[in-house]
Amino acid sequence: MEHDAFASDISRTIWDSRYRQPGETRVEDSWERVAHALAAVERRPADWRGRFREALEGFRFLPGGRVLAGAGTDRVVTLFNCFVMGRIEDSMDGIFDALKEGALTMQQGGGVGYDFSTLRPSGTPARHTGTIASGPVSFMRIWDAMCATILSTGARRGAMMATLRVDHPDIEAFVDAKREAGELTRFNLSVLAGDDFMAAVADDAEWPLLFPVEALEEGEGEILERDWPGFDAPVACRVVRRVSARRLWSRIMRATFDHAEPGVLFVDRVNRANNLWYRERITATNPCGEIPLPPYGACDLGSVNLTRFVRDPFTPAARLDLDAVARTAAVAVRMLDDVIDVSRFPLAAQAEQARGTRRVGLGLTGLADALIMLGLRYDSEPAREQAAAAMRTITHAAYRASIELAREKGPFPFLERDAYLDGEFVRSLPGDIRDGIARHGIRNSHLTAIAPTGTISLLADNVSSGLEPVFRFSFTRRVIERDGRRASHSISDHAWRLWQERHPGEPLPAAFVQADELGPEAHLGMQAALQPLVDSAISKTINVPEDLPFERFEAIYRRAHALGLKGCTTFRPNPVTGAVLEATETATPCCDIERESD
Repeated sequence: MEHDAFASDISRTIWDSRYRQPGETRVEDSWERVAHALAAVERRPADWRGRFREALEGFRFLPGGRVLAGAGTDRVVTLFNCFVMGRIEDSMDGIFDALKEGALTMQQGGGVGYDFSTLRPSGTPARHTGTIASGPVSFMRIWDAMCATILSTGARRGAMMATLRVDHPDIEAFVDAKREAGELTRFNLSVLAGDDFMAAVADDAEWPLLFPVEALEEGEGEILERDWPGFDAPVACRVVRRVSARRLWSRIMRATFDHAEPGVLFVDRVNRANNLWYRERITATNPCGEIPLPPYGACDLGSVNLTRFVRDPFTPAARLDLDAVARTAAVAVRMLDDVIDVSRFPLAAQAEQARGTRRVGLGLTGLADALIMLGLRYDSEPAREQAAAAMRTITHAAYRASIELAREKGPFPFLERDAYLDGEFVRSLPGDIRDGIARHGIRNSHLTAIAPTGTISLLADNVSSGLEPVFRFSFTRRVIERDGRRASHSISDHAWRLWQERHPGEPLPAAFVQADELGPEAHLGMQAALQPLVDSAISKTINVPEDLPFERFEAIYRRAHALGLKGCTTFRPNPVTGAVLEATETATPCCDIERESD
C-alpha cells in the first residue's frame, strides 16, 4: 500500500489549492518538481536533485510558498516571497513610477514593502512648483486600491508593508490611519523608531518633526541635520513643529492597543546589526517584518521543520537531533542559493540586488511543537535554551555551507571582505567561520530569518508556526479551496494529535501550553533568546488578552527595545480587526492578522 504523506485533510487541501501543479497526484511529485528545478543550475544536477529531494521529504525543509508553487513550472512568476521597493521620488512621476513597479511585482506574486518617508507632509507647498502636498497616507490609499485591483485579476495574493519615520510631520496621521474599519486593509504598518526617539520618550523630552529643506518652499525655521532615505550623507531638515515624545509614543501605543497597528521597527538596531552595514541604509522590511531590506531587496525564504528531528518524543529519552538539523540546514542553503539563479524577477533592479547580495533567509518552524515533544514548556528557561541551541545550529551550519559555496561558486559580488568581517553580527560568529570568510569569502550576505510560515506549516501537518507558541490545540478554520470556495476544516495541532494517538485517554503533560496561557514576557523571552542568532529579523506576534491594562501593554514595547529586538508586533482582540480566529476567517486575501508568508 502506498504511503500517504498527509496525516490530515487540511494539509492535503493546502497542497491541492496552493502548491499542486497539473499532473501531480502526490505531494512527492511536487517535491520532485522543486528538486529537479533547483538542481538544474548545479554542475552535477543528478547528484543534487536526490539530496534536495531528501531534504524536502517528510517536510523536513519547507521552502517559501512561492518556491513550492512556482519552481519547475512555465508560469511567469517570481520564486521570491517579498520585496522592498525602490525609493519613492517626491513627484507625481516618481510616485506613479513606484506604484507601477509595485503592481508589476505583485502581479508575479511578490509582496512589497515601501518606506513612505520620502513624501512631503500634507499641506506643505513644494519649493519649485508651489503645489500643496496631500501627504504619504493619501498616496497609500492609491497603493491599497492597486492591490485590490491586482487581486481581482486572479493573481496570487500579495501583502504590503508601509513604514514611516517617527520624525516625519505626518506621523500622527500614519499612526491613526487604520482606526476606521476598512481603511488600508491591504497594508501592514510599522513606525521607524530610532534609539534617539526611545531616549526622548524615556526622558519625556520634546521631539522634532521635520523634513528635508530642499523639498520644501523657502522659509524660516530651525534646521537640524538628519540621515534621510535617498541621501548618502546627513541632510539639512527644517523642523515643522515639536511634540512631546512621550505623548507621541502613547499615541502609537494606543493605536496598536486599539486596532493592532502600527508595529514598531527599531531601525537603528536593524542597521547596526546589518551584515551589509557598509553599503546599505535600511528603512523598510518585507510585509511580515522578518527581512529588513534595502531598496529592491528580496526575500528568499525557507524553514527547517524541527518536529521532524525530535527523537523518542514524549519519553524521558526525547532529544533534538542537532546533527541532522545541521545537515538539512546545509542542503537548504544550497537550495535557497539556487533559487536566486532559477527565479524570474519582475524588475531588473530586483535581479541586480538579489544577485549582488545573494541574501537568503533560512529559519525554523514547528518550534513550539518540538518543545512539547521534548517535554519542555514554552515559557521555561530550558525551552529557551533548547530553542537557542536549535537556531545556533541552523545559523552556524548555514554560514559554513555558504563559505563552502563561495569556494565552489564564488562569493557574493557586493562582498567587501574586511568591512563584512567587521560587522556586528559577523563578529559574534565562531572563529572557524570568520577564518573561513577571511580565506574564501561567503556566498550569501545574509543567511537566517524566522518567518511566520503560516501556510507551509499547515501543509506540514499543522506544526506550530515559526517560533510562535501553539495557538490552539484544536479549532475550526475556513480555507479557500482550489475552486475558490471557502470550506471549514477542523484542525488539530501536530504535537497534540501525536500525543492522542500514542497515549489515548491520558491527560496532557505540563509541556502542552497554548498561546493564551502565556504572558507577554514569555513571547519576548523566546524572541530575545533567538534574535542574537539571526542575522536578519524575526516575525513574531505577541497575542495579548483584551483585558490587559494599557500600561502593561505599552511596557511590552519598551521591554522589546531594552532586550535588543529589531521590532515588536502585538495583537489584542479589538472591534476593528476582531479576534484572531475571526480575522483568519474573514481577512482580505492580501494580508491578515497572522501575517503569513506562504
